[in-house]
Amino acid sequence: MNDIRFIDTTLRDGSQSLWAMNMRVGAMLQAAEQMDQAGFESMEFFVQLMFKKYMKDLKEDAWEWIREGTKRFRKTRLRCTGGTQGAFEKTPQCMHKLLIERWISYGLTLTRKSDSWNDFSTVGRDIEDLKKAGMDLVLNLIYSFSPRHTDEYYARKAREAAAAKPWRICFKDVGGLLTPERARTLIPIILKNADPIPVEFHSHCSTGQAPLCYLEAVKAGVKILHTAIPPLANGTSLPSIFNIARNLQLLGYTPLVNLEPLAAVERHFRAVARKDGLPVGQPLEYDHSQYLHQVAGGMISNMRHQLKLVGMEDKMEAALEEFARVRKDFGYPIIVTPLAQFVGTQAAINVIIGERYREVPDQIIQYALGHWGKEAPEVMDQDVKDKILNRPRTKEWIGWQPEEPTLREVRQRYGAHLSDDELIMRVFAGDDYDATVPAKSRPRVYLDATQPLVKVLEGIAKKKELTRIFIERPDFTLRLEKRGTR
Repeated sequence: MNDIRFIDTTLRDGSQSLWAMNMRVGAMLQAAEQMDQAGFESMEFFVQLMFKKYMKDLKEDAWEWIREGTKRFRKTRLRCTGGTQGAFEKTPQCMHKLLIERWISYGLTLTRKSDSWNDFSTVGRDIEDLKKAGMDLVLNLIYSFSPRHTDEYYARKAREAAAAKPWRICFKDVGGLLTPERARTLIPIILKNADPIPVEFHSHCSTGQAPLCYLEAVKAGVKILHTAIPPLANGTSLPSIFNIARNLQLLGYTPLVNLEPLAAVERHFRAVARKDGLPVGQPLEYDHSQYLHQVAGGMISNMRHQLKLVGMEDKMEAALEEFARVRKDFGYPIIVTPLAQFVGTQAAINVIIGERYREVPDQIIQYALGHWGKEAPEVMDQDVKDKILNRPRTKEWIGWQPEEPTLREVRQRYGAHLSDDELIMRVFAGDDYDATVPAKSRPRVYLDATQPLVKVLEGIAKKKELTRIFIERPDFTLRLEKRGTR
């Protein structure tokens, strides 16, 4: 069969990679019903980071997106990102499990998760817990480029991932590092060793090569691709659904997607970009430095955003160069959460202070001790490891285990009167929680600015000399009048 299915990433990875997750709830709600008509097999819908991000920066309640968004998708299976175990912050496991239960209660029954070291030794328990709760798991096998990440490495990791019996495996090229030549040799190895588990393919356009790698993946036997809708495609996001579908048709494949409603979705999001001052994804030129620092799309977007906030945009290039050096010192970890943040934070500190590893945050000490992956202390540069651990604070972290309170204890800490949704918001938003946001949060209304009538009214409203507007059609009458304030 030549049928190719698609997973849409516009509302999650597209927004995170290009807009630093600054897409408002109202903008997503306006496009939801049309996106639902496209025939995507599945769609990325939510990630737990949205609780904190929407509360802190957008002053919106992320639960509003879940409550209202799930009502608008009737044909498309929605997916979240995350499992019953945490990744970046040491959030109590009971809260991850409660979040999964609440997701399922809203009809979200599919999730995708990673282990930052491709360590699948304990993921089987997570898969079983999710199945019992009513949720399937797509397990990421993350691509990386380094002397350690060989064909043998990926053959072994694909077998280990398949042995855990996930619903699917997603071969995830988060940094856009895969080349067409490498795809031709590596993807068949992954498909062979992952069998019989179906494999999805997910790659970012950070080096401009992802669209070509998608075609090579399909030729190798991949049947499920992750794409995005412009203007939230390309750039550091994923390939455009329009480009991939068109090229697959020319190669004799059948893309199972209806592009007609997506043209209106594209116009809508371009209008949102203009209204909110957000960037438009464009195809990127090849940049070999990407193979040195390997900073992923979402992190590049957020690094630029954060540097701009503190007036340090001129440090971006130096920080990326130092990022590559720190990664080598740390044993070539895969540049995903939380390891990417650890490398990036230490690189920034080194650049700002001017002396490498004079100051290190506690998470770097934890990394060197193996708290963020048992592989880390085995692969680090020994001199760097000794320099990191040769400080008094190290004693505080030897043998450390994260606190694991019960759900009852968490409720007592935050308030026994809180609903499950309110408790989740309090815990995941952390110090950025604002009690006034959920109470007053109402999604900003985004009129479809692509509609002719809306455009006419916007233009007329800008003409200060007009005080009355009268529009009449056979089946429609509109009368507007400007009145002075009293």
